Amino acid sequence: MNEQTPDDQSAVAGNTGQTFEISKIYLKDMSFESPLAPRLFAQKSDWRPEFNVQLNAESKPLGDDVYEVVLSLTVSAEHQQQTAWLVEIKQAGLFKIGGFEAKALGHMLGSFCPSTLFPFAREAVADLIGKGGLPSFYLAPINFDALYAQHMETLHSRSPAPETKQ
Repeated sequence: MNEQTPDDQSAVAGNTGQTFEISKIYLKDMSFESPLAPRLFAQKSDWRPEFNVQLNAESKPLGDDVYEVVLSLTVSAEHQQQTAWLVEIKQAGLFKIGGFEAKALGHMLGSFCPSTLFPFAREAVADLIGKGGLPSFYLAPINFDALYAQHMETLHSRSPAPETKQ
């Protein structure tokens, strides 16, 4: 019979000393405006708004491998060149992340954590719009890995090339 100590079992399970834990997910700030209400509800014209979605993710260390990540979403609809409604959400989370190299930590904070927060923000946006008496709105899924890669590429292309000595 092969007996394993707890240390042996963690090695078998692939324990690399990396930790990831969702400590808390919370709504940090929200705002809803419907400047055309109640005129918007009485309009006989076709409802064909133009939607605008802006998002941003920020993170800050709080100590002891704990980070706050805030996903900010601004979603608006314009109808006949006027703002019909505007929703602003700041969905936040506390994440315990340890044992990752800087590049992997950056990816965790810039992609994985915002991706974790997004469904909560999407639900808050849809709920506020519905409570505003407006037609249902569904925010499409977002590929945060692609956005993070694009962001890193932009940062890389902006940084000056290192000087070479000859």
